[in-house]
Amino acid sequence: MTLTITPLTANTGALVEGLSLKDATPADIAEVEAAVHEHLVLLFPGQDLDPADQMRVAEQFGTIDVAPFGPKHPDVAELTVLDQRSPKGEGADAWHSDNTFLAEPPKYTLLQAVLLPESGGDTCWANMYQAYEALSRPMREMLEGLTATHDLTKMLARAVAMGNSDADLATMRARYPAQHHPVVRTHPVTGRRALFVNGNFTTQIDELTELESQRVLSMLAEHVALPDFQCRYRWQPGTFAMWDNRCLQHYAVPDYTSRRIMHRLTISGDRPR
Repeated sequence: MTLTITPLTANTGALVEGLSLKDATPADIAEVEAAVHEHLVLLFPGQDLDPADQMRVAEQFGTIDVAPFGPKHPDVAELTVLDQRSPKGEGADAWHSDNTFLAEPPKYTLLQAVLLPESGGDTCWANMYQAYEALSRPMREMLEGLTATHDLTKMLARAVAMGNSDADLATMRARYPAQHHPVVRTHPVTGRRALFVNGNFTTQIDELTELESQRVLSMLAEHVALPDFQCRYRWQPGTFAMWDNRCLQHYAVPDYTSRRIMHRLTISGDRPR
């Protein structure tokens, strides 16, 4: 098949047409993976993948990384079901990368639109290569070599409080202890440098005082949210998305009140360096 790839912005995101993912060959998968490394997030309209299809597609990109918490599909235990009507404050409406509290955070997220509200519910992505490169040289030099603590506590406690998880917080914290990842990581495929801190899971820059860390993380969160680094997609029924968590953050706009269902899988990654 011939892929048609149309960039969404000059630096981030692309629409991919001319490929049925459920029928993709190994050559197609290699082309898709090369495209996601170039464009960071890919949108595939009209795929309508059911959970079994989504699993088969996902397995061609690596090992499924089952999310430690969040509602799962009754027939496909690896698949997280995002079924929301009132999403404000649930966590996806903050700039983040998925599950960075893990020792080896996922490299890819794959998301299938199942049911969409009549309007709203867009997703935004922000390019962390650009965010890093746009910092001043003194700031980049300061951040190089620093590490940050990533912890699941805040997000899991919120999920439990909202009834989205029945996990025991103490058990989960013991099973998934806080991790220390570089503030600026090197992508293992492209070799490019990217910011790797986010508001949902990063709690402290390890080498700084608490006050210094709060100020720097606050500044970086404001910087990451600049529209300069972003693309935004208005979901269409049946659209499938794939993006690279190692160099992107994303934000689900919580501007809808009718039901929105998305099916999510993540692919195992590597320890950030």
